[in-house]
Amino acid sequence: MFRFLLELRVGDLVAYPSKRDRQIHIARVAGEYTFRPEPEPGYPHHRPVRWLVSRPRTAFTQGALYEIGSAMSFFQLKNYAEEFRMASEKSDFQPVPPAEDESVALVADEIEESTRDFILKRLAQELKGHPFAEFVGHLLQAMGYRTRLSPEGPDGGIDIVAHRDELGFEPPIVKVQVKSSEGSVGDPVVSALYGKVGANEFGLLVTLGTITPQARLFARAKSNLRLIDGAELVSLVLEHYEQFDSRYKGLLPLKRVFIPAPLEEEE
Repeated sequence: MFRFLLELRVGDLVAYPSKRDRQIHIARVAGEYTFRPEPEPGYPHHRPVRWLVSRPRTAFTQGALYEIGSAMSFFQLKNYAEEFRMASEKSDFQPVPPAEDESVALVADEIEESTRDFILKRLAQELKGHPFAEFVGHLLQAMGYRTRLSPEGPDGGIDIVAHRDELGFEPPIVKVQVKSSEGSVGDPVVSALYGKVGANEFGLLVTLGTITPQARLFARAKSNLRLIDGAELVSLVLEHYEQFDSRYKGLLPLKRVFIPAPLEEEE
């Protein structure tokens, strides 16, 4: 309300994205604030405007549509303000061809990055210690493994044993250690895990955080040792999300959507 009352000036441009007709309506403020509850109950705050033009959403870049789609009811356009100004003034304003819309890739990357941040944040906040081991066990099951979790408390460095067969006798046998902290996992932790892996077994470390270069260098020399950091864990979550049960889908409520990808240039 502060911006609507005091910052908005006569002569300013306003843009209204209408969901009803999928048009962007652009107007110029023509007067000061008035309080009139009569025209429409629940919307008593008014600023008179002069409507200038209506453009289809397809006339704007994807970045401009993303900015104007903010959840806030009244806000200032900044990144794509010039595009909306041109739309209000130029009679020959034309849609931007998708191949020339550089914002498409930026918007897609931002949406993906926000989703990844959300997943990591939820796991870090809600699953500490043994519950995180349970989650990793469930993820391994979604990947086709059978798992046995160590009970809560001291586990000797092995949180999960994963295998393919029902009884857990046939190789590969995978010994898993999980770390629910968001810090870096170093060489001592990785070396200790490898010391518990038998000749015909595999070791797997899963962490929400990062892995130091020294630890990765150590693991690179061991063909039966695998390290998964937070970023790769999120990729696995996204890949196998449909196989999760309702408990973990409730923890990570995600919705499948399609986002624009940059068009490949023809040779």
